[in-house]
Amino acid sequence: MPLETCFVYQQANIAKNWSTLTSNISDDYQYIQLSKVPTMHFQPSLPRLPIPKLESSCEKYLIAQQPLITQEKLCHVECLITNFLKEDGPKLQKELIQKDANNRHTSYINEPWFDMYLKDRKPLPINYNPLLIFKPETDIRYNDQLIKSTNLVISSLRFMKSLRREILEPEVYHMNPKKSDTKLFRKVTGLLPSSISWYGAYLFKAFPLDMSQYPHLFNTSRIPQLGKDEIYHDDTGRHIVVMRKGHFYTFDVLDENNYIRQPSEIAASLKLILEDNRPLNEYPIAILTTLERNKWASARLHLMNIGNENVLKKIDSAVFILVLDDNHIGEDHNKLQKSYLHGDGTNRWFDKSFCLIVTKDGYAGLNFEHSWGDGVAVLRFFNDVKADISKKPRFHPEDVKALCSRDFLKVEKLEFILDSKIKDIINEEQKNYNTWIQQLLIDYIIYEGFGKKECKKIGISPDAIMQLAFQLAVYEQEGQMVPTYESCSTAAFKHGRTETIRSCTLQTKAACVALTQKKSDISTAELKKLIFDCSNVHGILIKEAAMGQAFDRHLFALKSICEELGISKPAIFEDPSYDSLNCNVLSTSTLSSPAILSGGFGPVINNGYGIGYSVQDHKLETIVSSYQGSRNANNYVKCLEKALKTIHTVLLSK
Repeated sequence: MPLETCFVYQQANIAKNWSTLTSNISDDYQYIQLSKVPTMHFQPSLPRLPIPKLESSCEKYLIAQQPLITQEKLCHVECLITNFLKEDGPKLQKELIQKDANNRHTSYINEPWFDMYLKDRKPLPINYNPLLIFKPETDIRYNDQLIKSTNLVISSLRFMKSLRREILEPEVYHMNPKKSDTKLFRKVTGLLPSSISWYGAYLFKAFPLDMSQYPHLFNTSRIPQLGKDEIYHDDTGRHIVVMRKGHFYTFDVLDENNYIRQPSEIAASLKLILEDNRPLNEYPIAILTTLERNKWASARLHLMNIGNENVLKKIDSAVFILVLDDNHIGEDHNKLQKSYLHGDGTNRWFDKSFCLIVTKDGYAGLNFEHSWGDGVAVLRFFNDVKADISKKPRFHPEDVKALCSRDFLKVEKLEFILDSKIKDIINEEQKNYNTWIQQLLIDYIIYEGFGKKECKKIGISPDAIMQLAFQLAVYEQEGQMVPTYESCSTAAFKHGRTETIRSCTLQTKAACVALTQKKSDISTAELKKLIFDCSNVHGILIKEAAMGQAFDRHLFALKSICEELGISKPAIFEDPSYDSLNCNVLSTSTLSSPAILSGGFGPVINNGYGIGYSVQDHKLETIVSSYQGSRNANNYVKCLEKALKTIHTVLLSK
């Protein structure tokens, strides 16, 4: 090659590399959003979560018991409530109000709710950690494990950097998006001081949501401690941890200036890990995160004492954990659910704020720890990342061949020091975990031709229909109503968490009885009216819960005051009916989004059902989990399909 030609070639390469470098430090690459309204702009003026009136909560508690217990027990509960309102209740209410007044920076439920999670000693998988799975990419080439993992890492970092620079769009619930989800809304509210910005949004009938949980999405772990765990957060970490075959690897995904590394560098480093041909880890340390929390706390302390403190800190401070699974899921939906809900415990770190899991055949999703935050924050992250990897992926199929050794970042293999004690624990707990997960059943149903659009046309709430169907299915099975929990966010308030919608009502009971008796003297019009009655009452319950006016969290906080003061609990909390109401046979939650292929969680009690559901435009999707024994997810799903058909048929009738 002539010298002149060589010089021109080198200059072209330099120009190309410089162009790549400058484009990768540009705002367009570094940030997922560039909001002109700061992320936390509305936070200072968010309204505080109200403490309901004592009489109101007691009345609602009694109403919630009505469809579940006998008249004799109901009379007893009524007497307990009367005494509670005369004696202990007002004192506890006064204490709660005073404590709330002294802590105006937060909500009355925030501290006891954190404590509830962190003090519980049950293992995290199945009991607490939910799953969310992304819909696959329409261009199947982007479902390749390396390509999808690279794009998910980059988009997650783009979200994180936007959040930290406060240019992530504030989370706002728009009552009428056409009027408020506009440039005018952003301009007006953005110009207002943060101290009054919420009120400006309210004039548009838009409700900014609490975003205090968002920072804990990243660089966060739940650390097991004896008696009560703690949340660890270190936002100086610039690395991710990658798990594969039970091994741990780490590399920096942000450079020393906190710029996201180039796509080729991240991809080449992941490719290096994917091509590591070492066998499965003989002693997969991750199984310890499946343990009862005190047992794990003791084992972790021992691990630190024998020289693993730095390795554990590397995991705890990682931006997040990327899990690369070697398994093929194929078309087996139940296998997919089980993989993301619990796996075999050897290639997950359940303590991390979230694990981003990508299978060999390109499924991707999250398993997330629940104590640090709720579904609103996770779903926002999930939706934004999915939109980013679909609309603007940064790594492409044709880029794979161009990867070379100079692209590799410094990938470190994390090595644990293990002694015979830890090895014995690992061997024992692998067997125990396998026995446990074998007892779990998961099934699902997709009911086509009935969804948001059809319900809107009929003039009925789709969520109320789903909740009635859940009640009807169990009534079909057992001939009884059961305690039911439906989660509702209170993120419209500062440091709001969740509230319970008690969707088992006298109205759902009446509808279930009528729909299963099939008496000839009950007309279709009467059945339809019963269903609409359920929807009307359910709508009221949703509004009360979302506005912080339900009763569950209030009574929980009053009970927590007793524990805090070291005084004996009032008789209302010692009553078996109170405990029974809180043993939720049906635990239900919805996170509806077009980005979600599937989402679910485990049963909250041994003889209950965990029900994750999604309402789409023209279909209803439900995933049900249970333990083998007194209740069976497979049988329940069959009854649920029958229940949906029954309700649908009645609603379509003239």
